[in-house]
Amino acid sequence: MTIKQIKIGEYLFAKNDEIAEENREILKRKNILSMNFMGAPGCGKTSIIEKLISEFLVENISCGVIEGDIAGTFDSEKLEHLGIPVVQINTGGACHLEALMVKKGIENLPLERLDIVIVENVGNLVCPAEFKLGVDCNITVASITEGEEKPVKYPLMYSISELVLLNKIDLSEAVQFNLQKFIQYLKQVNSDAELILVSGKTGENINELKKHLLRKKRCQRKDSE
Repeated sequence: MTIKQIKIGEYLFAKNDEIAEENREILKRKNILSMNFMGAPGCGKTSIIEKLISEFLVENISCGVIEGDIAGTFDSEKLEHLGIPVVQINTGGACHLEALMVKKGIENLPLERLDIVIVENVGNLVCPAEFKLGVDCNITVASITEGEEKPVKYPLMYSISELVLLNKIDLSEAVQFNLQKFIQYLKQVNSDAELILVSGKTGENINELKKHLLRKKRCQRKDSE
């Protein structure tokens, strides 16, 4: 008898990558800029997204959100007052979003009316980095309350991110955080990543984040012409 060995992990990743490309093409055809916010539970992803969307809305830039959580709708509810379309995806136990889940989310958003789609991944520093979603930009949110060594402890997430947001800088005086050490560790795993210090509570430097993403949006528009 011949034994046929099937590596399930490789197959799943290959299938996920295929669907991710489908997502990328769907969003590209609509000229939608998309981004994937990743980070640990409690790092402040939702607060940053809330402040960021408020900045976009001032400039009449329409946004849709895909919220990923194992269970519950708490983060989606925090965005309700913004009056934007939000699709909640509950993974039922999985510690990350996959491309197929995001595709279902995309299919339930009014893409014809959107300029930007924001994906908030499940709070986790490992699994979300392993699955491509088909977005334009990966963003990792770190918090100064987590410590400065996170980039070297969880290198994959930081290495695939174009942008790193160091959140809760309003707590700098209360927390012994070595910013220079954090920057050193980040450079070790991703020398190209742009770092922006922000506060999801006070809104500090959220405008800088908006400017970065709008520059990317303009480049995207030029590439499509």
